[in-house]
Amino acid sequence: MKNLDLTKQTVASLSRLIKSKEISPVEVTEASLERIAKLDGTLKAFVTVTESQAIQAAKDAEKSIMAGKYVGPYHGIPIGLKDLYYTKGIPTTASSKVLADFIPSYDATVVAKLKAAGVVILGKTNTHEFAYGYISSPTVNAWDTQRIPGGSSGGSGCAIAASMCLAATGTDTGGSIRVPSAMNGVVGLKPTFGRVSKYGVIVLAWSIDHAGPMTKTVEDAALMMNIIAGYDPKDPSSANVPVLDYARALKGGIANMRLGIPKDNFLEPLDPEVSAAFQKAVEVLKKLGARMEEVSLPNAGLAGKIGFYMVCSEASAYHERWFKTKADLYTPAVRRYLKWGNLTGAALYIKAQRIRTLISNDFDLAFKKVDAIITPTLPITAPKVGEDEVSVGTTKMPLSDACRRNMYPLTLTGLPAMSVPCGFSHANLPIGLQIIGRPFDEPRVIRIAHNYEKSTDWHLRRPAL
Repeated sequence: MKNLDLTKQTVASLSRLIKSKEISPVEVTEASLERIAKLDGTLKAFVTVTESQAIQAAKDAEKSIMAGKYVGPYHGIPIGLKDLYYTKGIPTTASSKVLADFIPSYDATVVAKLKAAGVVILGKTNTHEFAYGYISSPTVNAWDTQRIPGGSSGGSGCAIAASMCLAATGTDTGGSIRVPSAMNGVVGLKPTFGRVSKYGVIVLAWSIDHAGPMTKTVEDAALMMNIIAGYDPKDPSSANVPVLDYARALKGGIANMRLGIPKDNFLEPLDPEVSAAFQKAVEVLKKLGARMEEVSLPNAGLAGKIGFYMVCSEASAYHERWFKTKADLYTPAVRRYLKWGNLTGAALYIKAQRIRTLISNDFDLAFKKVDAIITPTLPITAPKVGEDEVSVGTTKMPLSDACRRNMYPLTLTGLPAMSVPCGFSHANLPIGLQIIGRPFDEPRVIRIAHNYEKSTDWHLRRPAL
């Protein structure tokens, strides 16, 4: 396989070659590490690169596979872990000086599951400090290094787009899997709340945090979900709901499936290029046999503001122990958010929870009419580094508002939502399509996304680095 660029492959394609022993996990891992060494000085997607541990894990995987003990599609596959996931013996810093010296004594449940599936961990990917923002500095966008990668899982999104790893983990509280997936042209799935364990994942907001996969393709995300999904008694928010075979969802079409398009909040305003890409995606789905229905989600527009209040309150409670003694170690923006959280008050938090219920009720009614809902992932493409205000069509708004709008309704309701590439702007910046499902209906979300992906070639594009 001399002419095969191993880093440009997908998990699914490489796993077949690894299983048949045509390619060694050591070759794939060395190629990934070489690419990190070549590109990450500019992209800064990784906080920590665990080169020696990765090579040893690849050798162990090779030995096991050669002995006939192949355990599944991620066996011998090099991945990145967002630097919120506890990794035994490896620093977990949340990209913050507050935890600069923290080395966990155990693995997060997701990490333990991935290790049991034979993955090779290349290192820890950058995050906006404590996942509290949308910029993910110092990471930049692989498509344009003058632009942000989105956050907070910006390191994971950039690393996948740049083919420094084949897949990665992310977390999503206000869109932190879906925002960087859209801005980097990769696939990201925020599963149903409680579907994937958060034990050993550093908290942003207890009642809204989600953990999930970020990959190059829908198939690769489904294969990772088969590993990481499931009940975990160590996580109080974990849902004891049977786990399905997500890879089976890749089979079958979407003929006569009813897809909802919101008539309010999600589609106005939009960048004109995002709007055009979304309309083209709708036409592709229609050609595949899906039927479009208009749905109303009147309270979804409140989600951004109340979600932010809830995050501020819960994050400040979590950080109280450190904020008393290490406030000066936080970046100014996160320090300011934590101060706001201390001022939010119980009355406002309770009102936010009541509105959260109204938003959930809206989705419940919508899902009586349709099987899934589709929206643009974001109303914008990746803005330039340092832009705090963005233009959305003819409307100016804070970057944080633009990022929250189509994100928070799904984190507050806990519904599964996946972002897949659906186009590029004239500046060659990725655009994302968001597919939303009923609780624990990830298989339908995956099926719709996979059928769309097969009918387009957006996911095949890679940045010219």
